Amino acid sequence: MEPKASIFTPEGMYRLAGKLIKPLLLLAVILFIVAFFVGFFVAPVDATQGNSYRILFIHVAAAWMALLLYVVMAFYCILGVVLKNRIWPMIAAAIAPTGAIMAFLSLWTGAIWGRPTWGAYWVWDARLTSALILFFFYIGFIALQNAITDWRRADQACAVIGIVGVINVPIVYFSVNWWNTLHQGSSITASGSSIHPLMLWAMFLMVLAFWIYSFAATFIRLRSVILEREKSEAWAQSLAINGGL
Repeated sequence: MEPKASIFTPEGMYRLAGKLIKPLLLLAVILFIVAFFVGFFVAPVDATQGNSYRILFIHVAAAWMALLLYVVMAFYCILGVVLKNRIWPMIAAAIAPTGAIMAFLSLWTGAIWGRPTWGAYWVWDARLTSALILFFFYIGFIALQNAITDWRRADQACAVIGIVGVINVPIVYFSVNWWNTLHQGSSITASGSSIHPLMLWAMFLMVLAFWIYSFAATFIRLRSVILEREKSEAWAQSLAINGGL
C-alpha cells in the first residue's frame, strides 16, 4: 500500500485541500445567505445612516479579510525564506488572488457607502489611501509572481513584497486613530460593541462566511499552483492520467 504523503509536502497538501474545498464552500454559502438575510432584511434601520449602512456588512467583512489574508501571506513568505520548504511559497501565492479580491471588494463597497454618507465615492482619506496601497501590494505580488518564469526566483522576489507590505496592515487598521479622517471609527472593540445585537450577529456571520470562503478559494488556487509546479513529479503525472482527485 502506498504511504500517505505528509501535509507539509505538495502532494499531501494537494490531497488535503481537495477534501476540504466542497464542505468549506457549502458552509460559506449557507453562512452568507443567513448573514445577508439578517443584515439586509431583519436588522433595524440605522438612526443616522438609514438603510445605506447595510452595505457595510459586506464592506467590513471584506476589509477585515483583506488585512488578515495579507498577514497570513506574509507569514508564509517568511516561512518560505527561513525553512526553505517549497510548500510555503505555494500557499502564499495561492492566498494573494483572494486577498486582492477582498481588498478590491472593500474599496468598491466603501465607495458605494461613501456616496450617500460623504457625498463622494472617493476621498484621499488616510484609511482609504492606505487600503488602496494594500490593494496595490497584492497586485504587485501577483504581477511579479507571473512575470518571472523561474518560480524559485519569483518566490524570492515576492517574499520581499509580502514581508515589506505587511508594514502597511497596522497603518490601515489604526489610521482612523492616528490621523483625523472622514472614515468612522470601529463600532466593535475589545471593550464591547455600540451597535444593535442583530447588526452584530449579521456582521459576525458575514465575517465568518468570508473567512471560510477565503479558505476554500485559497485551497482551489493552491491545487492549481501545486500541479503547475509539480507536473514533473510521478504523483502529479499519475493524477493527470487518472483524472485527478
